[in-house]
Formats: sequence, structure tokens, C-alpha cells
Amino acid sequence: MKPAPFVHHAPRSVEEAVGVLGQVGHDGKILAGGQSLIPILNMRLASPAHLVDINRVAGLDTVEVTDDAVRIGALVRHAQLERHDGAYAALPLLRQALVNVAHPAIRNRGTTVGSIAHADAAGEMPAILALTDGVVEATGSGGTREIAAPDFFLGALETSLAPDELATAVRFRRFPAGTATAFAESARRHGDYAMAGVAAAVTVVDGVIERATASFVSVTDVPTVLDLTEAIGGREPVDADLEAAAEAVRQHVEPEADIHASAEYRRMLAGELARRVLAQAAGQAAGQAAGQAATTKGSTSR
Repeated sequence: MKPAPFVHHAPRSVEEAVGVLGQVGHDGKILAGGQSLIPILNMRLASPAHLVDINRVAGLDTVEVTDDAVRIGALVRHAQLERHDGAYAALPLLRQALVNVAHPAIRNRGTTVGSIAHADAAGEMPAILALTDGVVEATGSGGTREIAAPDFFLGALETSLAPDELATAVRFRRFPAGTATAFAESARRHGDYAMAGVAAAVTVVDGVIERATASFVSVTDVPTVLDLTEAIGGREPVDADLEAAAEAVRQHVEPEADIHASAEYRRMLAGELARRVLAQAAGQAAGQAAGQAATTKGSTSR
């Protein structure tokens, strides 16, 4: 199949791209990696009159690691972020999730910001933005603004971006010291959309779980974050009530049935995946804390 006719725009700057978006309004779509957009165009599920191709815009392909966040530009490919050692060291959750995004060929071209702007609740990266309390940086005719993850996702494939706004970057916030993360999903075949997925972050202080949160793939309408501290907090990781956490997840998610799985099966998967990633993250956080304590003790004893 072929897409409906459209006008191709190739701006060289953010300002030029925003100018075009301001002129064409709802008739325009941004083209970055195109891994989600092109199939939709080919199947004529969308027929925009204008495609604004930002691949020639300089300065949007950088990864920056700061003390509090990992910031990526709109043209950073999934594979580039996946292989970025600095980003992995600062926020291992990014690589943990990215290796589950489709297939390597798609990750070589698809963009992480584009995946987030597509706002598909079956995508991994919107869930990661939510769990990290991330921010989308947007530029429009009225200037620039920052949109917190809870305010960015409005519904299925719907965001709070205005028609003349371009998402130029996202910032994934780093977790506090003592935090470890894990990600797992279940799909019929690796690379397919997940039937369910869970990302978790667990903070351990003085050997006790201080905070635990989770976000979800394919089982909520929009990316959500569930605080599981009440379920497993205040205990050592080995004594965490993972069944209570799994039940809280099952109550929280709202999956829909399709040809691949029933709603109840997805709900069950979400609970079991939550049990797995929470145990993994809690154990890793405890191990890190023990290792740091041993290092500190060794250095003071010399």
C-alpha cells in the first residue's frame, strides 16, 4: 500500500520547523524516525497533507548526562541511546527497556522522542518517561515550555502538544542513591508489542525498602505510575510482600482484550511481571548498598 499524497517539508532549524507547523496546523505530521508513522501512512490510517521532516535539523541528535537527568534530543535513535555508556551508567533502566523495543533494525532508525510523542501505551519508552518523572521539552510559535509526563499523555495516541509545537527533547530524571531498576515484558514473539510489561524502581536505605514504584506497558490507557511503597516498604528486600504488590498491580491496571490475549490474562501477566521486577530491583539495590558499605568499611580500616 502507498500513502495518500502529501507535501514534504525539510526544515533546517527548529524555528523553521515550528514555522511550517504553524502554517499547516492539524494537517501536518512530524517525521523523525518514521517507524510508527510510515506504516500508519501506508495503511492510510492517517492522511496528513504535510510531512515536516526534521532529520536535517542540527543539534537534535545529542545525549547529555547531567547530575539529575539524561537528556536526549528528538533525533536520537533508540540504538544510539541503548549503546550510550554514560546514559546506562546514569540510568540503567533506559537500556533495560530499550532492548525490548521492536527489533534492532527498527531501533537503528526509530527515535526515542518520537516513540514518546506517538503516545502509544503499548510502547516501552512512554512508560519509562512516566516512571522517571520525566519532562518533554517543546518549542512552538509561543516559545518553549516543559511538559511533565503526567500532563503530556492525554489518551491513546494523544498528547498535550499543540499543532504548532515540536518535541525537541526529553529528560529522564535520575533516581536517588540506593535505587535499582528492572524491566520485563511478555510478548508472543520477541519484538512484537508486549501483552504486558512492567518497569520498577526500588530504593533501599540502611537495608530497608524506602520506596517502590512501577509503570506499565500495554495494560493502561496512558502511562501511569503506581506507588507500591505501602505494599513492600519498611522491610528488608528478602521479606518484601511481593504478593501484596502483585495484587495492587492487578487492581491498578485496566487491560483490554484483543486477538492476542484476554483482559484477565494481561492482568495476571502484569501482576506476575511486577513480582519479578520488584524482586530483581530490590535485590540489586540491597546488593549495591551492601557493596558500598563494605567498601566504606574497608577504606576506613586502612
